Amino acid sequence: MKSKLTVLATGGTIAGIAGSAIAKDYRAGEIGIEDYLERVGGLGLEAELSGTQIANIDSADVGPAVWHPLHARAMEALADEECDGLIVTHGTDTLEETAFLLDLTLPANKPVVVVGAMRPADAVGYDGLRNFANAVRVASDAQAAGRGVLVVMGDRIFAARDVYKVRTRGTEAFRGFPRESVGMVTPASLEWFGAPWRSDTPARCGLPKDLPEVAIVYVYAGLDAQSVSRQLGSATRGVVVAGVGEGNLPECVRQELVKLAREGTLVVRASRADEGMVDREPDDNTNAFVAARALNPQKARILLQLLLAGGETEPAAIQRAFDGR
Repeated sequence: MKSKLTVLATGGTIAGIAGSAIAKDYRAGEIGIEDYLERVGGLGLEAELSGTQIANIDSADVGPAVWHPLHARAMEALADEECDGLIVTHGTDTLEETAFLLDLTLPANKPVVVVGAMRPADAVGYDGLRNFANAVRVASDAQAAGRGVLVVMGDRIFAARDVYKVRTRGTEAFRGFPRESVGMVTPASLEWFGAPWRSDTPARCGLPKDLPEVAIVYVYAGLDAQSVSRQLGSATRGVVVAGVGEGNLPECVRQELVKLAREGTLVVRASRADEGMVDREPDDNTNAFVAARALNPQKARILLQLLLAGGETEPAAIQRAFDGR
């Protein structure tokens, strides 16, 4: 029996058009979901696909205005007994952020797969059809449930918590950390690396209408406290520091953030490096800082926003959320 999958489309390169097979520039989000499903209809995919257009934009423009209707429609689909799994098509620039937000706010009882492409639909070597076919195979597999939201790109399966974009070009543009990938997939095969890890199948966080303001401060040589204070407004409830090395920051900046933490602003130390853990340091207890662990700054921001929105303000409890898988 064919799986019944719901496809929620948001645009991006996977739905982009260049107007030429060899052009460099292209327009993201040009193909509607009905047209796209018609194009993939000839691939012989073993699934019944139904689609909804949530947005059709460049993923650089994705944010809460897209996340909220996407999340609402995803919840409806996952609650439908006729739906076996969910696929979200998305631009690659902010794919990791949307995938992680959904991972935190959706139940893990059915497969949820986010997929994109690095080349527009009319380009030589368009990767979107293969990625989409791979996503269908993953979303049709019952073993994909209990793994949270998954990202399928370049024949690899990534956990949403681990995945990040590492290249501006080329089809192998995504990696995972600390887990490199959790499975391999082609249109004809699927192999998982290990068993499902989500025993807590309900959603971990809610998605409120309004998300609190959390700023990202990028550390560079010569950053001073005045530059940091200019970035933060009266509405700022949290700060994620994209620190150097293992979340390190200049002493003058540390002092400024300690002052903010004592006034109730939540401060998370992350790293601007692509890979590496940011563990707690002895001074974090004194400073009331949180260590981002394996999360990059953009994901740390999303998790902190959701925790704050849920009423969590204790650094120790927030640290436990960052320590989780």
